[in-house]
Amino acid sequence: MLYAVYDALKTSTLITEKVDKRIKFYEYPPTESMQGVYIVIDPIESPRPTDYADNKWLAEEYLYQIEVWSKSLADTQAVAKEVQHVLRNKLGFGQYGGGVDEWDKETGIYRDARRYRGKMEIEEE
Repeated sequence: MLYAVYDALKTSTLITEKVDKRIKFYEYPPTESMQGVYIVIDPIESPRPTDYADNKWLAEEYLYQIEVWSKSLADTQAVAKEVQHVLRNKLGFGQYGGGVDEWDKETGIYRDARRYRGKMEIEEE
């Protein structure tokens, strides 16, 4: 599923232009030499079985935190909004709970971290 999120984000022209290849799993950008916009995809929970029929589960539910980091407030906000749009429209994921919107004075980095919950049907084997 991580790659489904990655692939969905790569369909956005804005994300491709602003982020390029700086979409990472679990890995946070180096703050001392950071340039450009980074997206970090971080699973919060292991997939949970959901949607049962005939004693068989049909889908798995996922919870991800997607963080956008950059030294530009405008870029951070634009990319975070685009992430929200892509996850909702391409994967059916909704924003879940709170998040973080902060600026680190020492590094000059803006960070927008939001959580998204969604489910994906299990492909039959």
